Amino acid sequence: MAPARTARGGRGAQATGRSRRPERTLFGVPERFMRPRLVLVAITAVLVGFGLLMVYSASSVTALADTGDAAYYLKRQLLFVGLGTAVAVFLALMDYHVWVHRLLMPIWVLTVGLLAAVIVVGTDNDMGATRWISLGFFDLQPSEFAKITVVFTAANLAQRYFEDGSLDWSSFVKLVFAGVGVPLVLIVVQPDKGTTMVLGLTLVVMGYLAGVPKRYLAGLMGLGVVAFLALSLKDDYSRQRLITMLNPWADPFDTGYQLIQGFYAFGSGGLLGVGIGLSRQKYSYLPMAHNDFIFAVIGEECGLVGTLGLLAGFAVLMWAGYRIARYAPDMAGRLAAAGCTTIIMVQLLLNVCGVLGLFPLSGKPIPFVSYGGSSILASLMLVGVIASVSVHSRLPETAHDSVRRSWQLQGGEAGAPGGRVAAGGYAPGLSFVGEPVPRSARRDAGADGADRGRGGFTVVEGGAGRAGAPAGRGGASRGGRAPGRGARSSGRDDRPRGRVTTDASGRRRIDLGPSATDRLRGRGSGPRTRR
Repeated sequence: MAPARTARGGRGAQATGRSRRPERTLFGVPERFMRPRLVLVAITAVLVGFGLLMVYSASSVTALADTGDAAYYLKRQLLFVGLGTAVAVFLALMDYHVWVHRLLMPIWVLTVGLLAAVIVVGTDNDMGATRWISLGFFDLQPSEFAKITVVFTAANLAQRYFEDGSLDWSSFVKLVFAGVGVPLVLIVVQPDKGTTMVLGLTLVVMGYLAGVPKRYLAGLMGLGVVAFLALSLKDDYSRQRLITMLNPWADPFDTGYQLIQGFYAFGSGGLLGVGIGLSRQKYSYLPMAHNDFIFAVIGEECGLVGTLGLLAGFAVLMWAGYRIARYAPDMAGRLAAAGCTTIIMVQLLLNVCGVLGLFPLSGKPIPFVSYGGSSILASLMLVGVIASVSVHSRLPETAHDSVRRSWQLQGGEAGAPGGRVAAGGYAPGLSFVGEPVPRSARRDAGADGADRGRGGFTVVEGGAGRAGAPAGRGGASRGGRAPGRGARSSGRDDRPRGRVTTDASGRRRIDLGPSATDRLRGRGSGPRTRR
């Protein structure tokens, strides 16, 4: 047992030594904040660029046949990428507390209104589900943006219950059912089981990070599985997707056709692929090659190496997102960053598993890569929210740091260690706690600048400019003297200066005054001798 304790002690000493070292900075920002932020921006740019390349490659044949312009879908995707980038930058620069707290109610009402409008005036685009609102030049899919609203709502409620304590348990549960349940029900009605699964898994992750009891999370997971099976077996359309996943060869020319053509694409790609732009399955063999099944085209043109590289890129994005969440300044920021990151990763896994036949097809595109205006806009907005949490993160501090930072010591004069009115604009006779002042030079000065003598020090609570504030509680100093007692009327500056001595080695030292033993003996009492 003794060697084990010694080893732990050594590691603890090393950790303490590392923690005392000054933290490295990147571009003037602590490394713990800047490194994942730079990684997030860089990997997002790489994924978006790769997505544009693959959208052009996968859609060129279809676009040329339908519109006469092989770059038709690429141009539209570029337009949405530009708009999404501008929105993401705006979200990153704006404090995320604005969306999570102050503007949450208007955002929630707008989201619910759009989801309800889908049921009334929505279109299915021949996809079998009513999920879009036709705007003429653009088909809006509100469920893509509802994911962000649900994350904001859950983060707000978790912050208020688990950290602020402003909600009791019953109020918290009611608000969760109203704020999160209403959008989920409207999404299920469309029906959009893919988005529902994405949000369900995301909420479970957020609940785990917030501290929701695990038995509740396990119960929600069980209910989610039961609800998914019930919805999948409810109608022929959903039930057929489940059957196709289990055996696509049962109907290779109808229900299983798309999945089988995706298998052919992966088989043709092999290890290194046939080359960018040389896919054969995109020649009207593979439906939705530039959207839901773009991963199959990547497998054919880039091979196994390309598909694994794409997954590795998303793994890096996940590391950056969760790293940003780890150093968020509060629970709302931590859950917002983690929730947005989880949405991206779960949506990726749903698409990949569906194309590989490991899960029923959900119709969810790959973030940043698949073609789709709503998809790329929502994905870039998610990155903007994560970046906002990083930009507005600060070094962790305790609940008492803000109060301690406002404390000031009364004593000294402007321009001296006892006050900084000239340089910092603070009231005379005040100094910040922690300022190195020789004990021999510390004096007690009142608001009028008069010297009080050496009777202790007074803590003044409050910020700059409170020189006239009462000292401590009840206006008394720590030494027990009233602030105005014993004031000297002499105009000359007779305060003692810091006594600096030099030892035999030439080292300068500050005389800290008499020892504690000497002070207890009292003034004028010399050393006692035995008789």
